[in-house]
This record gives sequence, structure tokens and C-alpha cells, in this order.
Amino acid sequence: MLNIPASTKIFVCVEAVDMRLSFDALSGLVHSHFGMNPLSGHLFVFVSKRRDRMKILVWDVDGFVLYYKRLERGTFAWLDRLELLPGSEILASDFALVLAGINPTEVKRQKRYQRIPSMV
Repeated sequence: MLNIPASTKIFVCVEAVDMRLSFDALSGLVHSHFGMNPLSGHLFVFVSKRRDRMKILVWDVDGFVLYYKRLERGTFAWLDRLELLPGSEILASDFALVLAGINPTEVKRQKRYQRIPSMV
């Protein structure tokens, strides 16, 4: 199981990605698709065309880590319903639901306080 702290930034690539791609090609996609540095420590998520496979690229202290999940049954098709823009960030709590096979768009959230970051 992958434990993701709430403070971790997670970015999902909304376009289908060839699952044959590995560390170097995916880090290149981080540059081109997200316009970000793959060494940032953020999680970058890529999903296959059939939406049954997912790769997560993250920079650890001394190198890249690549997590790969293949569903034996079902898909991540409802990821499209999250209405993510290219390079969008997803909450760590929502992504934990995604990994557990739960559609976060169907989960009812209770209203909670959310601090708006200052522009200073």
C-alpha cells in the first residue's frame, strides 16, 4: 500500500499515456505536460488508454521511484469525471480513494474549514 501524506502534491495527466514508457520518458512528460520539474518530489500520475493501468512517478532522495498498478477487473474510467484540467492537482485524500477503487465524485464531503493561502 502506498501511504501519501496530506501535504503531498499529486498531479494527474488527463491524457492517455503509453504504459511502456519508463523513468526517462515519463520524466520528459512531466516537463512537457505539466511544465514542472520531475525532481520536485511531487507525485505525477499517468493512466493508460484503457484506464486499467496507472503509473506514478516520484523523485525520492536519490532517484526516481515508479509505482505501477494494473487492475485485474474494472477501470479508472471515472477519472475523466473528475473534470481535471491538464496539469491539475488532486487532493491526497481523493487520490487515496482512487487507489482503493472508490470514485471520489460519488463521495459526499462534509463542509469543513479550508484556509485560503495568502498572496504575500
